[in-house]
Amino acid sequence: MKNKQLLALFYGLIFIFCIIIVSSFVIAVLLRFTSFNEPTLSWTTLVIGLIALFIGGLVAGLKSKAKGWIIGAMVGIGFTLIIFLIQYLGYKQAFSLGQSIHHLGYIASALLGGIFGVNMVSQEQN
Repeated sequence: MKNKQLLALFYGLIFIFCIIIVSSFVIAVLLRFTSFNEPTLSWTTLVIGLIALFIGGLVAGLKSKAKGWIIGAMVGIGFTLIIFLIQYLGYKQAFSLGQSIHHLGYIASALLGGIFGVNMVSQEQN
């Protein structure tokens, strides 16, 4: 793997975690000061995760400028691996079936983001 792709992967992952940290803070404030409830929370976090991984894949694709589907998939798999390691090593729990399906969606979202990111770069160069 080239340094350019590794740097793109790093940028994508950092961008994802920044979005997730900011959105977690916003959700915590909403839970504390509004009537935002638990059933709404699960759907909200799923949508935020999908958007964050799409944007992270997009950023990685923009930085990589080539092979968007590979870099997007690597961003999604890297995110899933980090979350799995935190959950398994920190909390001694493996992924449930529902979490596995969510993470497959996250990987697909990052993959699409990588494809769009590379295509945005291609159009700018023309």
